[in-house]
Amino acid sequence: MNMKNINNIMDKADEIELTHSFQNACSDKEFYDYVFSLDIQEETLKKYTSRLEDSFIEYKNCKNCPGLSECENKVSGYKYTPEKDHNLINFSYIACQKLEKKIHDTAYQSNIEVFEMPKDIKEATLKNLYKDDKARLPVIKYFKEFIDNYSNSEKPKGLYLTGSFGSGKTYLVAALFNEMAKKGVKSALIYYPEFLRSLKSSFQSNYNEKFDYIKKAPLLLLDDIGAENCSAWSRDEVLGPILQYRMESHLPTFFTSNLTMDELETALAITSSPADKVKARRIIERIKQLTITLELISKNRRK
Repeated sequence: MNMKNINNIMDKADEIELTHSFQNACSDKEFYDYVFSLDIQEETLKKYTSRLEDSFIEYKNCKNCPGLSECENKVSGYKYTPEKDHNLINFSYIACQKLEKKIHDTAYQSNIEVFEMPKDIKEATLKNLYKDDKARLPVIKYFKEFIDNYSNSEKPKGLYLTGSFGSGKTYLVAALFNEMAKKGVKSALIYYPEFLRSLKSSFQSNYNEKFDYIKKAPLLLLDDIGAENCSAWSRDEVLGPILQYRMESHLPTFFTSNLTMDELETALAITSSPADKVKARRIIERIKQLTITLELISKNRRK
């Protein structure tokens, strides 16, 4: 028997095995309907039986999927999918509908920069503002007015939100910023005490870049102001110039603090010297120019 005959016999055996495997797979009516919906001839389909079975498993996973967090596919959020290409079949990973919806629904988050704060702060929404808590009603009313005025091309004042520890001040402002992000407005949320430490350690690297970004952000939150170890540098070289620029540029600026404005002034004075008191007063006057003040006294929601 020559080599050509041997090859023909082996090819015939391979053909029989392919046909047998394909027919076995097609005994599952759902698989049969799945592969023949591709509008590809059977001779081509059976060459890809194993890969079609893999894609069928992921197809069924998607069909019965309760949510992205429980995705059973090899690549979470993606489905191994066959596509007809003349007489061939190409396979690729295609995002499922749930992932596409998530990408669409969270696209606005690219408009938000978070510095030294929990990343999940980007998930804060106006829908979850504990409207049953009457203490929050003035803040919610302010938010509505802010959104309406900003949408009308006005530059409304920001907010100095003071109040008890754990009352949700940061979450409230983050929810507003997320809503504005959905309208295409960029913002920066800064945990101020940690930002100062980070800024101080970046003198030899990207100090100016960090400082300018914060100074020029269309919306800015300085979170927990007054909790930092205040120094002449942080007051006169960081906070002062930021506030001055934003005041001159009419950029809405937000603050959260456990301190009242008077208490913040005392903290910013650092010492009892007349010069420090004047500088602290100047900072407070700038904050007042930039904001309205609301107080939030509510139960501790961190417990």
